[in-house]
Amino acid sequence: MTFAIEYEEFGGPEVLRYREVPAPVAGPDQVVVAARAIGVNPIDAKVRRALRPSGPITVPRRPGADASGVITAVGDGVVGWAIGDEVIVAWGQGTYASEFAVAARLLTPKPANVSFEQGAALGIPVGTAHQALVSLGVSAGETVLVHAGAGAVGQAAVQLARRSGATVIATASERNHERLRELGAVPVAYGDGLADRVRALAPDGVDAALDLIGTDEAIAVSKQLVRDPARIGTIVLGPRAAELGIAAWSGGSPVPLTPEELGLRADAVPLVALLVDQLRFDVEIAEVLPLAEAAEAHRRIETQHVRGKIILVP
Repeated sequence: MTFAIEYEEFGGPEVLRYREVPAPVAGPDQVVVAARAIGVNPIDAKVRRALRPSGPITVPRRPGADASGVITAVGDGVVGWAIGDEVIVAWGQGTYASEFAVAARLLTPKPANVSFEQGAALGIPVGTAHQALVSLGVSAGETVLVHAGAGAVGQAAVQLARRSGATVIATASERNHERLRELGAVPVAYGDGLADRVRALAPDGVDAALDLIGTDEAIAVSKQLVRDPARIGTIVLGPRAAELGIAAWSGGSPVPLTPEELGLRADAVPLVALLVDQLRFDVEIAEVLPLAEAAEAHRRIETQHVRGKIILVP
């Protein structure tokens, strides 16, 4: 039997339904994956609430983009994949299910030392962080300010920026400062006086800023500290980016990602999977919940400052 989370109207977490669904079939260039772990991303909840445009719901809609699991069927035209292969799925559709069909081009081999939970946590967070940092031109010797560094995208951005040779200053609640230090960032608390606290940590200035929280404070402080507004980017305030004079990638932006930006997001998954396998990149799993409790997972990402990643398991 196949089970999935679906919804038929926009609204709060209560619209999510756990139900039995028909078993998936691998179409041309597709495989079927039996899920072992499923990543919960904030965008899942934003689309569910219609905070991000996604068109009308005409058939039951299934959330989810990231997962990991085992291939159970291979469709016509698929080359290089076989039944039994352990895979990471990134940027798919409808992954909140015990099994699902997905385009083979969205698969990455899961390395042996990467758990299924870690694999399911990679897609959107590491892809977004990698693309944003490359688009901002962050390089060795520079200082980058990451707003909301303790979330899944924030932790990925901190680690990838450090790997590029940059100094990272990351904002977070004080309870998360030790975690940021472990990842190589210099933590700083939110709130009044943030710009002055960052200046004290970066007397030579801040070269770029990445907004992962979307607050007025984050944008105002970034504009005070970064000389070139083209090197301030947001993944949250897309609709306001032109008005604010900063860069934006998704986050409701009316400007679609370019083919180059999409390529950067896809390239990040196998890169980071290899780093995790080599113990050179750390993935923090905040909590693992049953798939049937997807509504509770959504409540938590909407009402709590979740550190790391929530994972669902069938």
